[in-house]
Amino acid sequence: MDRNPSPPSSEAEEEGDAVGNTVYSKHWLFGILTRLIEVISSEKAEPTGSPEGIQTDLEEEMENDICKLWDMSMDEDVALFLQEFNAPDIFMGVFVKSKCPRLTEICVGILGNMACFQDICMSISKDENLGQVLLQRLCDSDSPTLLETSRLLLTCLSQPEVANVWVERIRENPSVYDCVCFIMSSSTNVELLVKVGEVVDKLFDLDEELMLNWIKNGTCRSVGPSADDSPEELPDFKIVPCILEAAKQVRSDNPEGLDVYMHILQLLTTVDEGIQAIVQAPDGGKETWSLLYDLVCHELCQPDDPPIIVQEQKTLLASILSVLSAMFASQTEEEYTKMRKSNVKLPFSCYFILDMPLIGSLIRILQYMEGCGKRSVDNAKESKEQETGRADLNEEDFHLKILKDICCELLSNMLQELTKENTLEGLHQGHLNEQTCSCAFQNLLPLYFASVESFLEVLREADQTLADNLEKRFPSLKVHT
Repeated sequence: MDRNPSPPSSEAEEEGDAVGNTVYSKHWLFGILTRLIEVISSEKAEPTGSPEGIQTDLEEEMENDICKLWDMSMDEDVALFLQEFNAPDIFMGVFVKSKCPRLTEICVGILGNMACFQDICMSISKDENLGQVLLQRLCDSDSPTLLETSRLLLTCLSQPEVANVWVERIRENPSVYDCVCFIMSSSTNVELLVKVGEVVDKLFDLDEELMLNWIKNGTCRSVGPSADDSPEELPDFKIVPCILEAAKQVRSDNPEGLDVYMHILQLLTTVDEGIQAIVQAPDGGKETWSLLYDLVCHELCQPDDPPIIVQEQKTLLASILSVLSAMFASQTEEEYTKMRKSNVKLPFSCYFILDMPLIGSLIRILQYMEGCGKRSVDNAKESKEQETGRADLNEEDFHLKILKDICCELLSNMLQELTKENTLEGLHQGHLNEQTCSCAFQNLLPLYFASVESFLEVLREADQTLADNLEKRFPSLKVHT
């Protein structure tokens, strides 16, 4: 059986029975709502704090009909009809009383469709009781219900008129943090993980205070689902490990989902508390760095990819490099602090500074962007008379510029920390040569002149000939040496 069977296509039987401008029957719709009321009236609500009752199945005929209603609810006239006849209140009764996961999933899905229309979304969002009940659905043990609940929340958070209502409601419900972390850290349902990630990404983008609360959280306990249907305390969740676990799950199956989780990490680095949450983890941030390093060096923008790949991966690369840059700068500052306190020159001991392949990957990204830049110029000439084409091109250029700025900042910081030994390793591995160094200098100068000059001094110790050749290519460096 299809998940959402096609809606009935027959004409309304009686004149005036059609819902708005549709062919759907008011009588049929009202009959479905009546049957829903009968279903929930025959069930007793579970007492607060009691174990979950035995789950029930939905009768096939009822499931078919309510799935048709689910599809029909995407029509605004139908959604308005359901709103007029207090369908949200009926659905709330289902959420509170029903022991049937499938029925709950479908009702949340219908409500999610209805919320796509602004007036209905405002009505749903202002209903405090319904809002609280919906947030409780995030602690459900049924993945399809969690998916539809997340979709509904994202729909509401995406409407500026009501977004703040939901942000405040979520901020006042600490259990939401635990439920979301539980999903991210334990679910293997990629579709669910992506949707939950989109909710978290939207929340953090909308409200920095909520993001800070979640960064600092981890001491709050709440009851969550368990295998034996008995209440249990959720683990003491920390937001960063949960994000990483979800990112690993979606990594190979859903590139868009990986983009979402990388952007969440990037949002964390916009506040000091977020950076510290990443680099002061028990492993010192090694797991985060290793995942991002592996993505950049072994999956994204690889040597056998065409240069245009940087266009497709630009937002994902920008998020990843932004996090790496923030981590690198934070660890570098920590090392310098140790040096000042001990009054002894310590070697830079971060585990990631010796990874020359990352420097090679950063330079390759810049090389590919140069290729895309030439292509953009050609495209601009071709679309000179097309206003829309120019607008799209400008947007592409804007995102590429962001990527280039982030890439250059990280590269300059890493070059400035290289030792003679690191440089010799890079030369031996082929990550550093005249072509790659020229590309790096071309992009870094003049803004990062000090970093380039520092690296050139080290390079001169490792390969005098290469250093001389680079000085000839970039006369401004020779003037200062």
